[in-house]
Amino acid sequence: MTAALLVIDMQVDFCPGGALAVAEGDQIVQGINALMPDFGVVLLTQDWHPAHHSSFASSHPGAVPFSEMQMPYGPQTLWPDHCVQGSPGAAFHPGLNTTRADLIIRKGMNPAIDSYSAFFENDRTTPTGLEGYLRTRGIDALTLVGLATDYCVNYSALDSARLGFATTLRTDLARAIDLDGSLAAAMKGMQAAGVQMA
Repeated sequence: MTAALLVIDMQVDFCPGGALAVAEGDQIVQGINALMPDFGVVLLTQDWHPAHHSSFASSHPGAVPFSEMQMPYGPQTLWPDHCVQGSPGAAFHPGLNTTRADLIIRKGMNPAIDSYSAFFENDRTTPTGLEGYLRTRGIDALTLVGLATDYCVNYSALDSARLGFATTLRTDLARAIDLDGSLAAAMKGMQAAGVQMA
């Protein structure tokens, strides 16, 4: 198999001190860097929202962060403003070795729809282009690391497995938000989908 390392959303806003911080999010950076030489292809995703994105609680008067509302594509968690295009918070963690990146996939750019997965927006049909890139490069296996285990990593892993890629999650190199049991649910769903845990 030809394997690639998929590094999900290792950005300032998702690390301690950021707008949507994941506990211990910064503690996996060096481990991710150390893993990169084991892979011929390294891919990074980057949340890249326009200001006033529809997934921001601030875009809906009276809404509070981490509440949920119905969007045309289904239920959507409303987040604090984060990873706004060009902002310091949208930058990759300064310790991350970005020079190894063969490709950077930016997601969440459509102001009307969020995008957790590296493969599809949250309507589950609009592609990011990652699948086509992997196919043309002859990559058939992915190892996922990054933030957050129960959201963007989870959605990316599920799509990877569904699309037929041999998919592995390095649980030691991922961290979760864990809203109301979301981590346990995500782990159960990934295992049921055939994602290997390492």
